[in-house]
Amino acid sequence: MFQITIFFLYLGAAAAFVLSRLRPNTTRYAVLAMTGFVLALSGLGLHALDLYEVLGPGGNITPTSVLSLIGLQLALIALLGAIEKNLRGLSAALLLLAAILALLTQPEAASSPEHVLGWQMRTHVVTSLFAYGLLTVGAIVAIFALIQLRRLKNVKLSRANQLFAPLDTTESLLYTVTLAGFVVLALSVVSGFTFIEDLFAQHLAHKTILSLLALVVFGVLLLGRQFAGWRGRRAIYLYLAGFALLCLAYFGSRYVLEEILGRSWG
Repeated sequence: MFQITIFFLYLGAAAAFVLSRLRPNTTRYAVLAMTGFVLALSGLGLHALDLYEVLGPGGNITPTSVLSLIGLQLALIALLGAIEKNLRGLSAALLLLAAILALLTQPEAASSPEHVLGWQMRTHVVTSLFAYGLLTVGAIVAIFALIQLRRLKNVKLSRANQLFAPLDTTESLLYTVTLAGFVVLALSVVSGFTFIEDLFAQHLAHKTILSLLALVVFGVLLLGRQFAGWRGRRAIYLYLAGFALLCLAYFGSRYVLEEILGRSWG
């Protein structure tokens, strides 16, 4: 219903934040920044309303609604991050991805939910989606850090550098997001073991194993950062490896089960 409107609101907010970073000392700076906040907040409200209509009271979860819900999280985090001037370039990137994911919302899917989720499964689903959203933000931060490292190595100095926060800030943000995502992902895994009666009967064993592997990778990264001071490319590539496992855990496993094997999760 609102997908195109949400797309352009997020797109406009991203553009406003980018321009505010490229012209930080002009009289238009405050206007551009405020415009970005208004557009992002408007898009966020419409996105939340659209998703509410799609999911319905029974929590009708589909792959596209999951992606759209992650997009909503990205937009919210982008809006909060934009409060810090140095992070507005990153916020713009998050909003661009949120705009794309918002287009995937399918209102017609809400009219025929397969089944109504109980509170136990809703708890598991909410923690899982929150973990995916947080760690998706981390993946974008990691890509930003890689771009910064490459630009510094090649000594590329331009106005585009104003879109990036200092590298130390970016790496600290990646560590913080990893820690938060690790905690929520651990809660998701625990709730899965607690509330799902038979992982094999419900075809969830592969998803659980891949999620556990991702959790181990993120845990190793956190330990390496804390005790060995890991940073730079090693930390970034390790993070992206964990994120790839997490994507396979949900989207890869679900695609194989439903599209190739013709089975359902439940």
